[in-house]
Amino acid sequence: MGLSEGNGHPYSWSAIFNGYEPAAMQSCPFPAIPEYLAKRRFPEDAIAGAYVTHVWTQDEAVSRHIAAASCIPQVVREAEAMIGEVDAVLLARDDAENHLRFGAAFLDAGLPVYIDKPFALNLASATALLARQRAEGQIFSCTALRYAREFTLSAEERADLGDILSVEATTPKSWAKYAVHVIEPALRLTGLRFEELETVGVKRVEGATCAKFRSRTGLNLSFTATGDRPSALALDVRGTRGRRELVFGDTFSAFRAALQVFIDTQKRPGLPIPRAETLDVVRVIEAGLP
Repeated sequence: MGLSEGNGHPYSWSAIFNGYEPAAMQSCPFPAIPEYLAKRRFPEDAIAGAYVTHVWTQDEAVSRHIAAASCIPQVVREAEAMIGEVDAVLLARDDAENHLRFGAAFLDAGLPVYIDKPFALNLASATALLARQRAEGQIFSCTALRYAREFTLSAEERADLGDILSVEATTPKSWAKYAVHVIEPALRLTGLRFEELETVGVKRVEGATCAKFRSRTGLNLSFTATGDRPSALALDVRGTRGRRELVFGDTFSAFRAALQVFIDTQKRPGLPIPRAETLDVVRVIEAGLP
């Protein structure tokens, strides 16, 4: 399900399952997608044992283009027509304020739902979404960068850093939609919980937002969403013994890893991401909003 403005996940996520038709994908409005798909081999690099079979967006012409580009056999005119026909749903919209609106019918039907990032913009909305579940674990949500290899440190790399003193993170685009891409990996890397953090300050200048936090132990976190100014997606990690700059670059692998976790969860029920961690990310996002 999609499409929200500026978000190409209905194209890319579907292609990671199904493969893609190069000519149709070339004309999708997100040039980066055919570029990184062209570097992969299909069906070898596709997710095995699961397929995107139906697509719905609020614009049937867009739905048909996604279907053609990502080899989706069925376009539906009403989203609810998928109920009874599919095993799970990808809610591939990143406008968090609409997640409950578009996801409610599927949650009520008991279908597992992967909700695109950010899960919610405030704790109240996150709680309302979770309350709609028919069973614990029905909702899966994260930034795919949680699983990015670039944001993962080996035991040896951690030892070289020593104790982490600070993480300075940057992401392009808006705080509301993109800060999650660095907040979630940074919290996972440091192991910090929201209740351990004190908000030092939030600054907003010309569309950019910078929010700074300090832990009880003195670890400093800084998250900057640069708005319209270009920026790398990066974590600058400083420790007592060294420093590492972690720069994200492999979109396909991160998306594939997150989607695979979702699929694997359907085969082996459980919570791959502790709910407390998801809610901590939401609370940091909320702290940086006006």
